[in-house]
Amino acid sequence: MIRILPAFFLCFLVSCSNYGQLTFLAKLPGKLDENSGMAILDSTSVWIIEDGGNKDEIYQVDLKGRLLKDFEVKNARNEDWEDLAQDPHGNLYIADLGNNSLKRKKLLIYKIPDPRIEPGDKIDAEHIEFHYPARKGARPRDHGGRHDAEALFYRDGYLYMVTKDRARPFTGKAYIYKVPAKKGSYEAIPVGSFTPCRERGVCEVTAADISPDGKTIVLLGYGTLWVFSDFTSDDFTQGTLTTINLGATTQLESVGFLNNRTLLLSDEKVGATGRNLYRFALD
Repeated sequence: MIRILPAFFLCFLVSCSNYGQLTFLAKLPGKLDENSGMAILDSTSVWIIEDGGNKDEIYQVDLKGRLLKDFEVKNARNEDWEDLAQDPHGNLYIADLGNNSLKRKKLLIYKIPDPRIEPGDKIDAEHIEFHYPARKGARPRDHGGRHDAEALFYRDGYLYMVTKDRARPFTGKAYIYKVPAKKGSYEAIPVGSFTPCRERGVCEVTAADISPDGKTIVLLGYGTLWVFSDFTSDDFTQGTLTTINLGATTQLESVGFLNNRTLLLSDEKVGATGRNLYRFALD
């Protein structure tokens, strides 16, 4: 969904873009104005979803921005799809985690089989349903399902979610939870938390991914990457954190590893900017 941030308000009015350290690869197809998550299953294309209010579909796009294939996801509803993750077997996980109103009590992750080998134009989804545990000492409005999250990745049989801070006043603190990556209904397991920074509109985590070798986790914000390495437990925030200012002023919403040191990123269309695919080398 469209959020106009002060950092690029001017670019909403006129056609000006600052990609910073990002390398522009392609303009995404017009139907992906509100792209919100990506997964990478091979070196030649990406799978993309859109967020709430759009179709219950996933899209395959090559690195030149050409639409290759799309699937209707059966047994699913796009309440607020915010990220897309993959496991080593090619299964995709659609994170229906958006909770802008802070009223959703139960959240969903849809698991679909490897779309590269599925025939036709429809694909079946299994449901991974969960709720957040109540946090001790939290205000009543923060209990239960009152988190909002846009970031998801798969690691060792679990799906990890990173929340956005919706507190007033804003603190920037992000909570990390995990659930089993299989059909069922669960209470999310707390993993850890960290505070990326404290500036509203900059310090909110919008996407996540883990490298193919499992050694690096990236969290994306509006123009910032938080890169974790040297972690030895589920709580990856106890590893080494490197913060990278990408210098980009577009509404970055998606990130994925093309290989262990190269990222692909995309942004939503806001006014005359965005709906682009980018590359960034961690080295």
